[in-house]
Amino acid sequence: MAKFLDTTGVSYHLQQLINNANEKLILISPYLKLNERLKQSLEDKDRMKIDVRLIYGKSELQPAENNWLKSLRSIRTSFCQNLHAKCYLSENEAIITSMNLYEFSQQNNNEMGVYIDKNKTEDEQLYADVCTEAMRLVRISDEIKVSVAKVPKGNEESIKKTIKPVSGVSGFCIRCGEKIKLNPMSPYCLKCFKSWKKYENEEHQEKYCHICRKPNQSSLIKPSCYECYTINKNKLEFPLT
Repeated sequence: MAKFLDTTGVSYHLQQLINNANEKLILISPYLKLNERLKQSLEDKDRMKIDVRLIYGKSELQPAENNWLKSLRSIRTSFCQNLHAKCYLSENEAIITSMNLYEFSQQNNNEMGVYIDKNKTEDEQLYADVCTEAMRLVRISDEIKVSVAKVPKGNEESIKKTIKPVSGVSGFCIRCGEKIKLNPMSPYCLKCFKSWKKYENEEHQEKYCHICRKPNQSSLIKPSCYECYTINKNKLEFPLT
């Protein structure tokens, strides 16, 4: 019988699902920013030449992810328009969950999901249905060619050193516009954060840019307007970098 998973269970079974795959992996997630453990597991699957399909759909891949994907030969990456599903499966297991393949979600959010074991008779048809839909998403997705050049390690370290808070500068709550400490990783005032916490939707559309306070379709993972992000991306730390 399919098993319910809490946040810890989703993270654990996802890691095991990837580690135990010997034939195929399909990883479907709107946002893509993997933690180091999952990257290491996928690099191992790449060395084994396992067919890995990575489907995303909410924003352009960030340079760090592009550079990493470019180094892999067996992982094919595709973009799926209007993707909101989060589903991960191998030849024997599947997980349907609220959790993105996004480091912030894995570390900070309260998630849940369902684990399906193909080898259990009562789960066999359910697994087949999940696999059928996952393959449909693969077919309607556009495969991308990763072409971003890898940044030299020395340059990466230099960039990291420039990411620090700007002292003496205020930001604004992205929901109510109240003046708060400038920190794109925490763009709510205390009152609005408590309100956001009831649902914990990191994509929920808010009203203001955290940096300039101009009206903007902001969210927890995109707290500033594009202009402010471009100007400050090497000065401040952002959820999506």
